[in-house]
Amino acid sequence: MEQRTLGRTGRPVSVIGLGTWQLGADWGDVSEADAAAVLDAAHADGVTFFDTADVYGDGRSETIIGAWRAGLSDADRAGVTVATKMGRRQGQTLENYSAANFRAWNDRSRANLGMDTLDLVQLHCPPTDVYRSDAVFDALDALVDDGSIAAYGVSVETVEQALLAIARPNVASVQIILNAFRLKPLDEVLPAAMDAGVGIIARVPLASGLLSGRYRHDTAFAADDHRSYNRNGDAFDVGETFSGVDFDEGVEAAREFSALAESVGLSPASAALAWVAQLPGVSTVIPGARNVAQAASNAAAGSVPALGEAFTASVVELYDRRLRAAIHSRW
Repeated sequence: MEQRTLGRTGRPVSVIGLGTWQLGADWGDVSEADAAAVLDAAHADGVTFFDTADVYGDGRSETIIGAWRAGLSDADRAGVTVATKMGRRQGQTLENYSAANFRAWNDRSRANLGMDTLDLVQLHCPPTDVYRSDAVFDALDALVDDGSIAAYGVSVETVEQALLAIARPNVASVQIILNAFRLKPLDEVLPAAMDAGVGIIARVPLASGLLSGRYRHDTAFAADDHRSYNRNGDAFDVGETFSGVDFDEGVEAAREFSALAESVGLSPASAALAWVAQLPGVSTVIPGARNVAQAASNAAAGSVPALGEAFTASVVELYDRRLRAAIHSRW
């Protein structure tokens, strides 16, 4: 699989990575054996970038990845990049984004992952005033200086937050929601990141599964799946679930996207992943996978030939016609 440099980390990462929120059992139950099989399958197909967080399953995702990573050969382990996140273990106030909390959260993640130095630590969608605090970034610099982390980045909800982060000289990467149903980052974020040499990690690339084309208006999700409990933003930012798109409208838009994908001989999910991966400025795309088949299918999207300008024009037309008015100004 193609490898790209992840911004200021200087590390090569696969253009298709693996998001592991679901391995923490926050999308319904996933056994440790099934989680390990997903990690194995993704890695076997060329995935070298794995994204997790300290709150995914209260550390379960990190612990599973740590055990899996420990079983790799020295050469394979050296070629894998694990990115985690911190900041959601306490209330979302600037005061909680402190040097002491960073140290405690970082030490917990290092223990979970079995790593002395973490490859990449990202602030986990903090409030906007965090990005304006010099003290926050001084504390992150201190963790780099003492070898606790190799590099740091941010995971953001809004374009404003992404641009504030990109302006910080030592921010290595920005993780942002980017998919065929969330196009706002194309306007300013991707160009600014390229100019600054900051990596872009595209998350929620399938709009919580909408872009797979598998959902119908009556599709039901388990009670412990965020596609049920966060549909109205009751647990966290609503933009994290279906990219903030109204579910019924998303189902209809996904039918049109599926037809577009079929016109170029691809499944909807493969087309959605490949399209994001091929955008200028994107370093890696991190779809989740709950089973081996999904992991293999996702990885294959990294070798799809260029989809071209006509495909992109059709994606933009669909977004403009169905979704822009409802969501473009929100994030």
